[in-house]
Amino acid sequence: MAAATGGDKPPLYQQVKRELLAAIAAGEYAPGRPFVTQREICERFNVSHATAVRALNDLANEGYVVRRRGQGTFVADRPPAASAPSDKTIACVLQNQGPHVGQILTGIEEVCADLGYRLFLNHCENDPAREEKVLWNALEHQVSGIIVYPAEGSTVITPYAEARRRGVPLVMVDRYRPDLATDAVVADNMAVGRELTTALIEAGHRTIATLWDEIDVTSIRDRLAGHVQALREHNIPVRPDLTVLRRYREQSAEARRAMLNELLRGSQPPTILLCSNGYALATVAQDLVALGLEVPGDIDLACMDDAGPFDVLPLTAAAISLPARDMGRQTMTLLHERVTGAATETQLLVLPVTVQKRQTSAGYMRISRLEQGA
Repeated sequence: MAAATGGDKPPLYQQVKRELLAAIAAGEYAPGRPFVTQREICERFNVSHATAVRALNDLANEGYVVRRRGQGTFVADRPPAASAPSDKTIACVLQNQGPHVGQILTGIEEVCADLGYRLFLNHCENDPAREEKVLWNALEHQVSGIIVYPAEGSTVITPYAEARRRGVPLVMVDRYRPDLATDAVVADNMAVGRELTTALIEAGHRTIATLWDEIDVTSIRDRLAGHVQALREHNIPVRPDLTVLRRYREQSAEARRAMLNELLRGSQPPTILLCSNGYALATVAQDLVALGLEVPGDIDLACMDDAGPFDVLPLTAAAISLPARDMGRQTMTLLHERVTGAATETQLLVLPVTVQKRQTSAGYMRISRLEQGA
C-alpha cells in the first residue's frame, strides 16, 4: 500500500484500518481467534510500525479486537454495538445532477421533513472513489441510515460491508448492485424498454436503433432486456448493430456522427433512434442537425426516460416518464422502516412507468439544419 499523497485520501493508518475491517467483515478472522500481528501488518501493507500500531489501537479502542496480556490480539467475540446517533440524520449519496435526480431528492426531502430527519447530502459525480469516501464519512458520523444512488460500474464493497456489520440501514435508489444484498427502490426498467418499444412498433417502426449513455448499471441493462423482449414478441429480428450496448455521448463529435452516418446510410436504416436518456437525446439531436437531417422527417427520436437538460417529449415520438419523486419518497419511507425496525426482509420495490406519446404533448418541436443557428 502506497502512502497517501492526495488531499482526498484518508490518512494511511485509516486505510490500513479499513482494509482490516473489511477482512473481519468478510470472515477472514473468526471471533475469538488470533488477529493479524503488528509485524504482519507492516509486511502486508508496506507501512511503518507507527502506522500499524495506530491502526491496531483504533480497532481495539472501538471494540473490534481485544488484547490479552501475554497472548496477543484477538478478534472480538461480538462486534461493538454502534452508538446511538445524537439525532435522526440520514446520509444521501447521489451521483449526478439534473431534473431526474432533483426530483428524487425532492421526494426524499419531503419524507425527511415529515418524519423529522436531517439530511446530509453529497453529489459524487459518478466517481466510485468519492462514493466510498462519503460512505465512510457517513459511518464515522454515526448516521441513522444511508441512501445511495450508486455510481456507474462501482465495485466499492468495504463500506457497504461495514454498514451491514454495524447494522446501519442502507437503501439504494434508481439502480441496485447485484453483488450487494441491500434494499432498493427503482423504476420498472424492464417495462421502460418493453412498453416504449411496443409503442414504437405500433406506430409503424420496425427498425429501431438504440443509443446509450451509461452502460454499466442495472437500469440500462434491464431497459435493453425489455427492448429485446418487445422485438421478439412482435417477431422482429434482433439486429446486433442496432441493439449493441455502447456509449454514445462519450465519443468525439466526429466519431458520433460517423456512427450515425453508418447507421442511416445502410441498406436497412432505422426509422427511429431510441435514446437511453434525455442527455443522449440532446446530443444526438445536435449531431443530426450537424449532418443536415430533419427530425421528424429524415429520422425520428424516442427516449427511455425524461431525465435530461430539458423536456424531452416535444422532440420525441414517444418517451417514458419516470416516477422520480415517488422513488425518492418510497426510498426514504423504506429507510425509515428499517431505522425503526418495522421492515425486516430485504426488499426491491419496483415502481411503474408511463409512456408519453407525441400526441399528448402540449407542444411539438421540429429540428432541422435551418434552425441550427437559431
